[in-house]
Amino acid sequence: MNVLKILIVLTSHSQLGDTGHKTGFWVEEFAAPYYALADAGVELTIASPLGGQPPIDPKSEAPESQTEATRRFYGDKALRQKLANSVPLSQVNPADYDAVFYPGATARCGTSPTTKPPSRSSSSSITTASP
Repeated sequence: MNVLKILIVLTSHSQLGDTGHKTGFWVEEFAAPYYALADAGVELTIASPLGGQPPIDPKSEAPESQTEATRRFYGDKALRQKLANSVPLSQVNPADYDAVFYPGATARCGTSPTTKPPSRSSSSSITTASP
């Protein structure tokens, strides 16, 4: 039996334009699908344009934004360590994965217009302006 392999791409974008407001990935939009996939036995790799710790949107850490998945995330030291060491997109080979998943909106925008998303070919790639 082959294990399904999915690449999860998060943002490296930490500022909302020139507003001075912080942004990043929304914890619930990452954690809920991550655990659904991981619990189903999917092999998951976390990547971001710059690698390392993707920024977390501070608003997603507000008490009213917490769910079962976010509470599990905050208590999951192994996942937090994996997240802190996300793979830079420049080191990703899309052919190694069955699918690429971009949770939320900021994974697909705002990072850099020159950062190219992973793709297998023009017919099967997930195309975006920037990851």
